Amino acid sequence: MTVRFRPLDPVQDAELLHGWVTHPKAAFWMMQDASREDVVREYSAFAANPHHEAFIGLVDGVPAILMERYDPAHLELVGLYEPQPGDVGMHFLVAPTDTPVHGFTRRVITAVMAELFADPATARVVVEPDVANKAVHALNAAVGFVPEREIQKPEKKALLSFCTRAQFEAAVGAAA
Repeated sequence: MTVRFRPLDPVQDAELLHGWVTHPKAAFWMMQDASREDVVREYSAFAANPHHEAFIGLVDGVPAILMERYDPAHLELVGLYEPQPGDVGMHFLVAPTDTPVHGFTRRVITAVMAELFADPATARVVVEPDVANKAVHALNAAVGFVPEREIQKPEKKALLSFCTRAQFEAAVGAAA
């Protein structure tokens, strides 16, 4: 499986994204009722924000991943924890499919983390998934995330978790 990431284009990728973020399996993205225009507006705002980047992940050339990278000192977690230099916030979503492949999502999160740590400035990845999202907690643990505590965000109760480069490498092997 070859994974590469390209910058997301809010207009060109709107139809693709709309199908992903409104799918029942994307309930934790809280965009179930979003229109195509809502998706364009949301991702255009992200694109205009210097502290947020969004990417489409191509698996063997096919769009299959939405990855968001953000600066938690400026977005999402402001006032909820003490950011450290090199902290990078991350969200990821795997495209819905009618033919799931066992282990695919774990390979995806491993590729996402490898992409984030490919930047030498990234010291630690920060995530804040919904406390009820047990599936993503297991995936996060598999790549080295350690939960710190529950936090209350405006839209959800979240599990604040961190993963250093060393924790990631120990979890998935130095080859990642």
